[in-house]
Amino acid sequence: MPANVLMPALSPTMTEGKIARWLKKEGDAVRSGDVLAEIETDKATMEVEAVDEGKLGKILIPGGTEGVKVNTPIAVILGDDESAADIKAPAAPPPKAASAPQSAAPASAAPAATPLAQRMAQQAGIDLKSVAGSGPGGKVTRADLSGAGAPPSGGDHGGRVFASPLARRLAQQAGIDLSRIHGSGPHGRIVKADLEGAAPGAPAAGRPSGAPGPRPAPAPTGPTPYHVVPHSTMRKVIAKRLTEAKQTIPHFYLTVDCEIDALLKGRAALNAQSPEKGEGAYKLSVNDFVIKAVAMALKKVPAANVSWSDDGIVQYERADISVAVAIPGGLITPIVFDAANKGLVQISNEMKVLAQKAKDNKLKPEEFQGGTISISNLGMFGTKEFAAVINPPQACIIAVGAGEQRPVVKNGQLTVATVMSCTLSADHRAVDGAVGAEFMAAFKKLIEEPLGMLL
Repeated sequence: MPANVLMPALSPTMTEGKIARWLKKEGDAVRSGDVLAEIETDKATMEVEAVDEGKLGKILIPGGTEGVKVNTPIAVILGDDESAADIKAPAAPPPKAASAPQSAAPASAAPAATPLAQRMAQQAGIDLKSVAGSGPGGKVTRADLSGAGAPPSGGDHGGRVFASPLARRLAQQAGIDLSRIHGSGPHGRIVKADLEGAAPGAPAAGRPSGAPGPRPAPAPTGPTPYHVVPHSTMRKVIAKRLTEAKQTIPHFYLTVDCEIDALLKGRAALNAQSPEKGEGAYKLSVNDFVIKAVAMALKKVPAANVSWSDDGIVQYERADISVAVAIPGGLITPIVFDAANKGLVQISNEMKVLAQKAKDNKLKPEEFQGGTISISNLGMFGTKEFAAVINPPQACIIAVGAGEQRPVVKNGQLTVATVMSCTLSADHRAVDGAVGAEFMAAFKKLIEEPLGMLL
């Protein structure tokens, strides 16, 4: 009988997804393991493989459809002896109804206008019915009023003087009749400059009454141009999860300054021992040392290798380090498992592979789901110090800044050292302040004495 292809749950937090595109067409032959479509999940863009053989009989939900619930039938695969007449799968959900267009206003009614445009039109005596609006839905904006039906004479608009508050105050103090002065501001508005040299009861000196003065070049007006970039599924989930994290997790922050001159020297020495090419070649980064140090510090302070649950504190027995990797549309955190028991070269090689797979949207769910603590490193962008938002259900995340030369005091003497600021964001429900401080002290010692990571 026909087999339904269901929207899969490709991560524990996924409740719905977007069908990015179909890679098979209706009528195409399908074998088990063939990639049918790309699904945009809350973590990444994943491939959906066929588990049945036959042909793709019908695509129930087209590519580009968002908000498809998990376990919703999205296509039907037919066997060799079946036809489209055998398909009894439920119909695809109706597309979201577009917003009903606004009914046109009666011809006799004034068009809609922004509050600023309404106020300016009233002050300038402009009939909004005669103005064509360029704003959304034909709304009249400030820019549309430029020269639209305004009286040609100075600051007097239909018996009402149009002047700035400062000009009014100066004219009142000097006894100047504003109705006899031509304004050089927008739409004939009288400004301070128009009052210079004007005698009481007289128009401004050097300018004939009612004669237009020089006008400055018009500045850009109206709303700032923009366009809307639709949210990806990943961006929506990032927004939801981080909002929940800041609203529901009581964060506290601890910052330590780590001197990394010894680390940089050791890194250079180790990299110098690497073959130039071949299978054994490697190039260690500062981040590789950070990953190793975080994992070993968790081993030394296991009370920090935890997360919160309503039933109790979850105590992890292994240090699995999630490392934030920026990808188009968001970020993802591939995991270096059991990093405390891996060498620096192995960690470095694994991270290079994981980072590339993340950027290519080829990470498997098991490669980014889980982890006991996260690292977010913005040092390569020159960021000195920052505090990251906890990635639930984890209880801790370390934000790593740039290493830079700073003045430090050693043995009462001022000297220069390369210093890297690192900030721990911790969930106070699961990690006490003293535990966080102990963990950061262990991390700082490992970073500043990197030979301890090689033992």
